[in-house]
Amino acid sequence: MPVLVNRIKQLVDGGEPRQAWPQSWHWNWRTKMDHISGLLAFRTFALTCEGKVQGLMQINTAKNLCRLPAQAGKHLAYVDYVETAPWNRVTVVGQPRFGGVGVVMVRAAIEVSRDEGFHGRIGLHSLPQSESFYADVCGMSDLGLDGTKENLRYFEMTSEQSTAFSS
Repeated sequence: MPVLVNRIKQLVDGGEPRQAWPQSWHWNWRTKMDHISGLLAFRTFALTCEGKVQGLMQINTAKNLCRLPAQAGKHLAYVDYVETAPWNRVTVVGQPRFGGVGVVMVRAAIEVSRDEGFHGRIGLHSLPQSESFYADVCGMSDLGLDGTKENLRYFEMTSEQSTAFSS
C-alpha cells in the first residue's frame, strides 16, 4: 500500500484527475477474502517472488455461463478480481520490478477452468485501464460494456483462445 499511496499523492499534487489514478486503489484484499471464506466455488491465488506478493486473483467457478454466441450456455471460470502489485505496474512506478504478472495470473485462471472441465474458458469484467491488456495481450473477446456490472467492459476467452494464449 505505501507504494500505491505515494503514487496517488503524486497524482493529486500534480493535479491529475481521478481517472488517472490506479483504478484498483481502493480494493481491500483482506475484506475480499473474508467474504468468500469457506466457499468452495472460489479459488484465490497469490503469486510470490523474493518473499513478496507480486499479484493476487480471485476466481469463481460456480454457475458462470458463457455469453459468446458460439459457446453460449457453457460453463466458464469467472475472474472476480485480479491485481498486480503496485511496484510491478509501469503506471505506478515507471520501472516495474517484475513483468508478466498479469499474464501468469490469466494462465492460472485458464488452468482452473481446465481443471473444472470448462476447457480453458474464462470471463471477467475489466477496469478501463486494463481493457487493452485483455483485448490485445490476452486475445480475449470484447463483449462490450455491461450495464449490470458498474458499466465495466466484459471479456471472454474461448477454449481456442486459451490454447493460443497458453502456447
